[in-house]
Amino acid sequence: MRKPDPLSSEHLDDLEAGIGVLMVVWGRSAERMKPTVSPSQLRALVVVDRHGSINLMSLADELGSIPSVTSRVCDRLQAAGLLDRVAGSDDRREVMLQLSRDGRRLLRQFQRERQADLKQVLDAMPPRTRTALLTGLNAFHAAATDLDLPDEELA
Repeated sequence: MRKPDPLSSEHLDDLEAGIGVLMVVWGRSAERMKPTVSPSQLRALVVVDRHGSINLMSLADELGSIPSVTSRVCDRLQAAGLLDRVAGSDDRREVMLQLSRDGRRLLRQFQRERQADLKQVLDAMPPRTRTALLTGLNAFHAAATDLDLPDEELA
């Protein structure tokens, strides 16, 4: 197996600059969400959505947080009408977290806004460079997956 070419500090600087712009474009859609949710609340909503139903301990683990902090995040999301707490189907004493109808609507709105913002930038790129970017991002994702890096944390 051939060793990859070493990356220069200029390449890494260019990569960080590109990722920085991508994060700004990505974040614009979160800023337009109504009701407004914090980045940690948005991450919690995304994780709950991915699971459909999840208990507080599992959510805290996925967020890399402690249960008391995660519980406060969920309290705020429930008060905003974005999250429901329901009794577990196997153990009625276990509390499961699920998105409310408004929570699902908010995440779908976020996804539409985010994709529109990304499409605007991609449409402004020449087709060859757009294709090269998408090919590179697919390879980046594959490499990160091979390294067992988390690939579902971003909102």
